[in-house]
Amino acid sequence: MNRDQEALAAPLLTRREDLLARLQAPGQWDLVVVGGGATGLGVALQAAREGLTVALLEANDLAQGTSSRSTKLVHGGVRYLAQGHWPLVREALHERRGLLDRAPHLAQPLAFVMPTYRWGEQAFYGAGLKLYEWLAASASLGKTRFLGRQATQASIAGVRTQGLRGGVQYWDGQFDDARLAVALARTAAREGACVINHVTVKSLIYEEGRVVGVRAQDAEQGAEFELRASCVVNATGVWVDGLRLADGRQRGQALPDLVSPSQGVHLVVDASFWPGDKALLVPKTADGRVLFAVPWLGKVLLGTTDTARADAPREPRPAHEEVDLILKEASRYLRKAPVRQDVLSAWAGLRPLVKAEATLSPPSGATQNISREHHVEVSASGLVTVTGGKWTTYHAMAEDVLRQARKQAGLKMPMRAMAEAYRLVGAPSPGSPAAGLTLPAGAHLYGSEQDWVKALPGGDTELTPGLTEGMVRFAARHEYARTVEDVLARRSRCLFLDAALAKALAPRVAEILAEELGIDPGLANFEALADDYARCP
Repeated sequence: MNRDQEALAAPLLTRREDLLARLQAPGQWDLVVVGGGATGLGVALQAAREGLTVALLEANDLAQGTSSRSTKLVHGGVRYLAQGHWPLVREALHERRGLLDRAPHLAQPLAFVMPTYRWGEQAFYGAGLKLYEWLAASASLGKTRFLGRQATQASIAGVRTQGLRGGVQYWDGQFDDARLAVALARTAAREGACVINHVTVKSLIYEEGRVVGVRAQDAEQGAEFELRASCVVNATGVWVDGLRLADGRQRGQALPDLVSPSQGVHLVVDASFWPGDKALLVPKTADGRVLFAVPWLGKVLLGTTDTARADAPREPRPAHEEVDLILKEASRYLRKAPVRQDVLSAWAGLRPLVKAEATLSPPSGATQNISREHHVEVSASGLVTVTGGKWTTYHAMAEDVLRQARKQAGLKMPMRAMAEAYRLVGAPSPGSPAAGLTLPAGAHLYGSEQDWVKALPGGDTELTPGLTEGMVRFAARHEYARTVEDVLARRSRCLFLDAALAKALAPRVAEILAEELGIDPGLANFEALADDYARCP
């Protein structure tokens, strides 16, 4: 199927009964992937493209954890320049270009401006950002420019002008992380993978000391079933130690934890606090962090923090001190300083940081493949665990995982020419104009599938600007959505942008989902969650 045919093809249905029947049919999969975040979805897509039979199981919703709670940036990692990790930055910058090319309706270039207030800052940081551009080479998204005081004010009208000397403008990317995850899932399904959410892996299956499959349970109906596989990939992000430590206990090993969670908090405010279509970068705040103000889907994201946690809750919440830090630093750089009452939604995500000590002494019989940002480990029983990394490099991580999977399970090599670039479901034809992601949400986020969405019942009936009844039905029929939260948090981003509005929309969304799916879509649970997001600690 060529690209024009892909754009016109009817969207695949995601009927749950069909997916469960396929999973429960006799037979063996080449690969079972546990975890439906960026990494797991990337592995499933790449494996399916290589001709492997693939099943992906997600216990909750696609990208419900870390992968929907990012700062919405597709970046090469400016901070690694100062540490001298130039090869790592170069790889990420080229991966950034590839991601933007695969889904131009969901990932696009974004200009950043770093204002300078002290003598020497512009030359110091500007040189680093020029190097950043040079490392990107042909994958560069735009020229780095030195700005005078007036040009900086003109470029970022919301910046505090007292003491302003000038600025530096450079380019990175931004994206809609949760919708990109859904696009990955649907593209993997188009390639033959079986992707399903709300199915929990309860345990691993062993034969002669080797992992040969998983025992799983449908979270909705409670039915349990087994999947046999040549290789099982543990891609559960910040929660990988659950399966990993259980695998160790099966072999009589007490393993150290691999992941040390770190919490990043974001606050969302009205666009009036940072008008325009350029983002703010402060490379070093008073306490040594990075501060961003990012225009995104008609609002502005402020963040982020980096707070170590001893636990890994499914729904982490911002701490009072973290909110204080973000608001205090924002007041130093934004001409119109937000306060708690201005916050429309406050949310947090957990980063799966790999413990250095856990990688220095691999478990007995295990092999490792470590980068500064992600870690792939193959246990003596054959379980492949991957964690760490970032959205930008999901594709490179998937390739690393599959190399390890082939070694340990003897999986067949690629049957297709991998040199051919691919585009995700919904990607418009090359050269087609795409509405910017700084604009409010709307039909443009569906790319080439806009007409399919509009053709559904209620396709022109707005629940709120940017969200129609047809979009809710499309989410239920074609995007794996099962609950009000699935729709208003991740198919639409309303919960992350304006929690009070999301709560107001929830009853009608629940009615539509009940019509489409014939199940309880969890209205009460979502309303309680929306109250939490609306409450700024």
